[in-house]
Amino acid sequence: MYNKAQAQDSQHQLIERYAPLVKRIAYHLLARLPASVQVDDLIQAGMIGLLEASKKYDGGKGASFETYAGIRIRGAMLDEVRKGDWAPRSVHRNTRMVSDAIRIIEARTGRDAKDQEVAAELQLSLEDYYGILGDTLGSRLFSFDDLVQDGEHGGLHEDASSHGGPLHGLEDERFQAALADAIANLPERERLVLALYYDEELNLKEIGEVLGVSESRVSQLHSQCAARLRARLSEWRAS
Repeated sequence: MYNKAQAQDSQHQLIERYAPLVKRIAYHLLARLPASVQVDDLIQAGMIGLLEASKKYDGGKGASFETYAGIRIRGAMLDEVRKGDWAPRSVHRNTRMVSDAIRIIEARTGRDAKDQEVAAELQLSLEDYYGILGDTLGSRLFSFDDLVQDGEHGGLHEDASSHGGPLHGLEDERFQAALADAIANLPERERLVLALYYDEELNLKEIGEVLGVSESRVSQLHSQCAARLRARLSEWRAS
């Protein structure tokens, strides 16, 4: 009984101490999400993630509790957001169309597809093409894990290697290598957007200030980058 009460006290102290971490992560994510997502919902989900972290943390595995909890908190928030898919089917279709157009152009030319070429392939004006790219980021959550998903039918990685079996680990390693290679061969500006967004955790406005472009242009670059990666990793889709 004493040990149980002691464990509960320790857990309560952890939750009190790291509650500000939940709020910080919630507001950081909120800046990347549509206006329909409420910060209170993120915080509530994050507190559940923190509670789970306090129960499952194993200090013997090397990671600090804050690092471990941050991962669990963020994951719980992303899971909560994914429960509601606010993107209409037309956005998912357009996302796949852009990826398909990029794949066709790059197979034909052997180089990076340019904005004007993708718009022409889709028989759209450049302005309409940029509108599609803006809708894609504005209506979808992009964590790095989501970057190569098509929005309706799961991710390329999931399609390729989530079926278990003895080759699962090998498939996962191959996918990670293919993803790293695809990122390394992105156009320089798109690669920089990725680095600033995911590694440095800058928001779109801050990235725009670094690149000297508008926030909407950063949004377009980010969405086009995601489409390019989906195109280049299309072989990982289920056959």
